[in-house]
Amino acid sequence: MALIEISDEILGTFVPIAVYWLYSGMYMLLDGWDEYRLHPKGEEYVKNVVSKRTVVKGVLVQQAFQVAIALLLFKIIGDETGTAPTQPSTAVMIVQLLVAMLVMDTWQYFIHRYMHINKFLYKHIHSKHHTLVVPYAFGALYNHPLEGLLLDTVGGALSFLVSGMTPRTGIYFFSFATVKTVDDHCGLWLPGNVLHLFFQNNSAYHDIHHQLYGSKYNFSQPFFVMWDKILGTYMPYTLETRKEGGLEARPVKMD
Repeated sequence: MALIEISDEILGTFVPIAVYWLYSGMYMLLDGWDEYRLHPKGEEYVKNVVSKRTVVKGVLVQQAFQVAIALLLFKIIGDETGTAPTQPSTAVMIVQLLVAMLVMDTWQYFIHRYMHINKFLYKHIHSKHHTLVVPYAFGALYNHPLEGLLLDTVGGALSFLVSGMTPRTGIYFFSFATVKTVDDHCGLWLPGNVLHLFFQNNSAYHDIHHQLYGSKYNFSQPFFVMWDKILGTYMPYTLETRKEGGLEARPVKMD
């Protein structure tokens, strides 16, 4: 029996969604490791004002929009070229991935920061994401649909187009971006996390942003912290052990 061939465009659309739920599921299995939590377990139920069921529904809505836009984008590109793109060399692919990361970081930093500066956008759009004061893994993409469309979907499309990557490379890029986003919202600081070796933008860094004292800092996501440092919105932190157990990312006072 012949195997069904699935196009890179279809894989690039649906693999990151599968990665999102599988990687989030892994973190939920580790949720009982209280010694590595950035917040005591009880705070999740006290400070977060939406249920996990509501969060799941919200994420699924955003992912439905992502699927629609991705399929439309791939169709337009396919109609224009008429042929399947040739996969570039490894060196070229690495450059494309780096360009895509920089484009996504730049887009998300400025849109994200503006959503905090503009009181109307924050109140009616971005505040939905900040209802998760205590972040957890599968809440990473819990946003207002308009924010999800503008910040993530449009940002992803720009990263794809500007970098010139192929749909196959897009599978790797969007899957990794998904892993990184989930990791930054997981609410845990696990020892040996290899992502912490390469990226300062991590779960503790982003947890600072989700707290009231850090809402005007640490806008960068999902990869680097360069725009925060360049534009003065960088809030450093130290990881301290809580008396009641677990860890806490505490801001360091800046001069």
